[in-house]
Parts: sequence; structure tokens; C-alpha cells
Amino acid sequence: MDEVHRSALAAARRRRYVSWYPLASHSHMAAAAQARSSFLVLLVATWSLSPRLAGASTSTEAAAAGRGVTLRLDASQVVVDNGAVQVALSAPEGRITGVSYSGDGETTNLLGYDAGEGDSGGYWDSVWNYPGSGLPGQYNTLDSTEFNVVSSSEDQVELSFRSTYNPSHRNSLRLNIDKRLVMLRGSSGFYCYAIFEHDRAYPALNITEARLVFKLNTAKFNYMAITDDIQRYMPSAADREEPRAVPLAYKEAVLLVDPKEPQFRGEVDDKYQYSLDNKDNVVHGWISRGDPNAVGFWVITPSNEFKSGGPLKRELTSHVGPTSLTMFMGTHYVGKYMVANINDGEAWKKVLGPVFIYLNSGPSRGELWEDAKARARAEAASWPYSFLASPEFPKAAERGSVVGRLLVRDSHEKHGMPAGSSAFVGLASPGPPGSWATESKGYQFWTRAAPDGTFRIANVREGVYGLYAFVPGFLGDYCYGSPLTVAPGRAIGVGDLVFEPPRSGPTVWEIGVPDRTAAEFYVPDPDPRYVNRLFVVRDRYRQYGLWERYADLYPDKDLVFTVGESDESKDWFFAHVTRKVGQVAVPTTWQIRFSLDRVVADDDTYTLRISLAASQMCRLQVQVNGDARRGRDFTTPDMGDDNAITRHGIHGSQWSLECVVGGHLLRQGDNTIDIKLIAQQGPKGPAMVAGVMYDYIRLEGPPSRGVASSRIPAFSLHRILFLLAFLVMS
Repeated sequence: MDEVHRSALAAARRRRYVSWYPLASHSHMAAAAQARSSFLVLLVATWSLSPRLAGASTSTEAAAAGRGVTLRLDASQVVVDNGAVQVALSAPEGRITGVSYSGDGETTNLLGYDAGEGDSGGYWDSVWNYPGSGLPGQYNTLDSTEFNVVSSSEDQVELSFRSTYNPSHRNSLRLNIDKRLVMLRGSSGFYCYAIFEHDRAYPALNITEARLVFKLNTAKFNYMAITDDIQRYMPSAADREEPRAVPLAYKEAVLLVDPKEPQFRGEVDDKYQYSLDNKDNVVHGWISRGDPNAVGFWVITPSNEFKSGGPLKRELTSHVGPTSLTMFMGTHYVGKYMVANINDGEAWKKVLGPVFIYLNSGPSRGELWEDAKARARAEAASWPYSFLASPEFPKAAERGSVVGRLLVRDSHEKHGMPAGSSAFVGLASPGPPGSWATESKGYQFWTRAAPDGTFRIANVREGVYGLYAFVPGFLGDYCYGSPLTVAPGRAIGVGDLVFEPPRSGPTVWEIGVPDRTAAEFYVPDPDPRYVNRLFVVRDRYRQYGLWERYADLYPDKDLVFTVGESDESKDWFFAHVTRKVGQVAVPTTWQIRFSLDRVVADDDTYTLRISLAASQMCRLQVQVNGDARRGRDFTTPDMGDDNAITRHGIHGSQWSLECVVGGHLLRQGDNTIDIKLIAQQGPKGPAMVAGVMYDYIRLEGPPSRGVASSRIPAFSLHRILFLLAFLVMS
């Protein structure tokens, strides 16, 4: 025990404390402390930074500000209390066994913690493996084996829970771990962050998932809020178990047939229905039953610099349990391409977080939600935090920035060189264009360009980065010509950057909008047997089983889309999937019909561009005018592992395809392009649901000669209208 630890313990013994949480047994703590990993987690309670509810939350924090922070150390438990929030952790494991909030008016533990149950309360966990193991992903709850006090005063207490890779244990997670808690005077919440460290001497490993989990008190919380529009009373975890529920196509989805509360009967529950893109995942959580005041338990993400996959990476949030998650690393909606592969002898370190766990109370759910959003905005404005003790988290003065302007030059656009208005511009590990979307080992920093294309990427950690961008309404990815080295306190000016979207010739016709989603296409009504009532009007793609609706709408013949006549919002199904006949996944062929006034010389080439918003274990075969002779069709390799269709996403991992079409294959008058979808044969047979979501399809004429209109509205007008709509929605 170090000197700081001894001083804190002595100070603790001189004060009076009240513990609100049941103590876990010492034998349970010892049993849980075997074979741990290397990972730093920090929990911090802070000052109020945002406007407060005019009631319980304000008085709670005011009272706490005058009290100071206290620390209690027991043989197997640590309790930190600032008068507003009390947090208890097991020692040395560092699990959060209890959270109480004085604004609740009770001493109830807000967490659902059972010392005899492994996955309860608040905890970190990870799914990992090592090359050549031949084993499925290994699950580890990241418990620690050593506890220390970093600092202790009435203004701040910081605790450390550590463990180290143990090479004598074959299945020991090959990382070091240091979990911490910091509580400041006068706060209504605490922060969590972590540092993963792989020493050069450690063998290789693969990290599939790393997350922070809070399982809440089932008797207290029953109302979940994810966004302004995604809020509802939720069924209980017991309602998901048989015989109260019937499992559906996969374990996460169940049909509630006999729930404890009749209002949920006949609905589907599936945690993936509540996923969000990183860019939209700012605050989510639960609201308690309360009289007169309810309590809110919120997970706030003030920055996405530590998240994998960039702004469009989709991940889980809160779901039935009641459970709230922070997914720092995960393969959902991308698949195996997102796994973090760390090699033998590779030195690697990454800070995950902090995220802020915020508590509030008030008379109405609406007020609690608005207050949580206000607090989230304040937390984001305070990033990077100045109070974290770890030197691995750089303060504002230790960071740099990148500034510039993005312009778009489309060689066949008639409106000059427009600014990259609403563009996503970001820094990530150096790589080819678009590589950021599957990058999980480094940090990413993203911003949105202003209407004139100017951008500033602020608060960037020191390091070497690639500069990337993509612009809604344009195909392709921008990548700066060379890596940028960001230094503390310095701004790098890159000047005017010109993005030239991929194009070989003028537009003949197009289907959809290049926005990396299938949102503009037709999403059907769900099967009335499998409905989530929250998504009947908005976000209909979140409904369960929509992939099966294709066969209902097209039982014998497949989709046919006529350019200039069909409406993509009504006639283009949002997901191209196989048709299930018995137990066999039968390939399906969609046909695009179009007319050309004339065709240029036979030796000229047209280009068919297909941008996919998602792909799952399939390949596409493209034929022009039914000509399937050798060398006259285009077949992709097997693609995709994102499962976005069954996990209720409107996009997953993007794929860009380019097909060269010889002019001799086209003819004046009527033409067809057939796109056949074939399920991939995996180790266990074909995928349960094989298919793609299209983002955008465009046929381009030869680069040097004019091409007759295919009788559709002007492309330039279509793009301008989309960009205006995108700006309004943003």
C-alpha cells in the first residue's frame, strides 16, 4: 500500500459514513479475480456544467457542492460519496456494485447487482481471441487484481484498479488493465474511461468487442429513451424468456406472447432495433417509476474520438434489461473487417472514453430527457476534460488541429466547383480512401464542413493521421495525398482541397441518392404478427422480419424497375435478398429497364456504378440485355458480413462496384440490366439472410462523347434538392 493509499485510508477512518449497498462476499471477490487483462477504466463525478431542472436536480447539486468528497475503504468494497451521488465498487475487481442518488429521495441501489451473478451491476467486458486458437470468441469481464488510491481530498478522490497479462494462463487476455474512478465535489454523475495496453513482449490477439455495461434495478426503471423519437415503456427481461416469449429467427429477437404487462402482448423485442450511428449516439438511458419525482440514468458520450469505424459506424445503445451500453469496440453492422488485430511484438495503447454517467430527477420524463440532452451538449463543449489524472489522456493544450476547405469537382457537373457543403471530414490512421470505416485500433476525429466547405478538426491527439472526407450526394471517398503529423498546440492548414468523385462519363440514368444508406427506397409494412409499435410510422426499417416481406410482395416474379416511370420510394425494395423456398435460399434477379435514344460507337464503353449500403454473405452477377456469354457479365467476389438487414439497420458496411459495359452490348431503344443475387456458401451453409442494400446505381456514358437522354429528370437538379434536404435534416 503506497503513502497516498495509507493517508486516504486513515482519513476515511476519521469520518462517519453510511454505506447504501450490500457488501459482496470476500470469497466471491477472490474467486472473481483470476486471469485478468490490461485496461484502464476511469469513473469521474464532476461539477454541473449544464442548465438544470428547476427542482430536485438543482438542489441536489447545490447541497453536494458544500459537502466535499468522502472515501470509505472496506476489506472488499470501496465507496465514494459526494453528497449527490454515491458509487460503490468491489475491491480489487473494480466492479460497480451500487449507485445511489440523493435526488431519488431514497437509498435504493439504482443498479441491479447480485454478488452471486457474474454479469450484474456495472462492469467492463470484452470478447477476444488469439490467432490459431480454433476457439470461438472468449469472453472476459476485465476484473482487476490490484487496488490503489491515486489521490484523496475533499475536492477529488481518484482510485485505481489494475491487472496485468499473465502468460502462465493460456487464456489470459493479452492486455494490461488499470481501471480508475475519480469523483469531484458537487456533481450529479461519474465518468468512465479505459486504457487498453499491449506490450511489445506480449503475443498477438484479436479484439472483437469492448464495452461498458450497466444493468439497472429492474424494480425501478421501465422507460427507455434513445432519441427524441425513440422513447417508450419497455417490457421486462423476464418477458423475453419462454414461455412468456417465443424465439424468432435469431436469439436476440423474441415475440412477446404472455408478458407480465398486457400492453406488450404481440410485440417483437430485439436490442438491435435501438441501435444508432456513432454520430447520433450522444445520450441514452432510462427513467424510473417515480412519485413525485422520477430519476434518470443516462449514458453520455461527449466525443467519438475513441469509437471504432467513424461517424457512420452503427452500434447498440440501451435495451431491455434494463441495460445501458457503451460500445467502444464492436463488429456490429460491419463484421469481421472491424476486428482489431494486434500482432506479436506490437506496442499498442488506446484510451476508451471517458463517457459520463449522469443522474437527474424531476416531475416529468420530458424534463428529464431535455435536461439530459442539455448536459450532453455541455459535456461535449468541455471536451477534452482537464481533470483526468492519467497522462494517457492529453489535455487541450497538448492537442492540435487541422483546418482547410473542401471543394468538389465533378467533371460532368454543370454548376462549376461547389463547396463540400455538409461534408464529413476526418482524421484516422493512414490508409487508402475509406479505410477509416473499418479502423478500430487508433483514434478518429471528425467534423462537418460549413456551407462554404471550410472545416476545422479540433482537439486532435498528437500523432500521424490520414485526412479523409465524404460528401453526401456524391459517390466516393476523398483522401489527402500524404499523412499529416499533428503536434500539440499547432494548427495545420491544408488550404483548398479538391475532391473529384469517381466518374467516367455523363449520367445516363440513376437510381437513389449517394448518401451511404437505403433510406430513400421502399420500406414495407411489417408482418402484422411481428410489430414494434414504436416504429409503425417513423424508422420503419427497424421492424423485425422485413426481409421476409420481399417474398410476400414478389412471390413468383422479381422486382422490375423502369427508369423514368418507376418511383424508387415505392418500387425499389430497400433490401435485395434471396427468396426462401422451403429451406432453400433461391437467387433473385432484379431488372432495370431503360431506353436510349441512340448508342455511341460499339468500341466505346459505358460505366455502371453500384454503391452498396450493406452486404451480407452474397455475390452479385450483372448482365446487360440478357447476354450471359463468357466475358459479357460482371460477377463480384463473395461480399459482406455486416448483418445489417436482420439487425434492422438502414445501412451497414459500404461497397463500391464499377462495371465496364461495352457499347456493343447496348442498343437503341429498350435495354435491360439484370442484377442477380446469389447467397454465399459459408462453413455452416448459406447465410440465414443473404442480401444487399443498394445506396445508389448510375449508368454513365462514354467519357468523350455525348449520350442521349434516358428520359429522366436532370441529375444536377436531383443532387441540389438532395443536398438542401440533407442540410435541413442535419
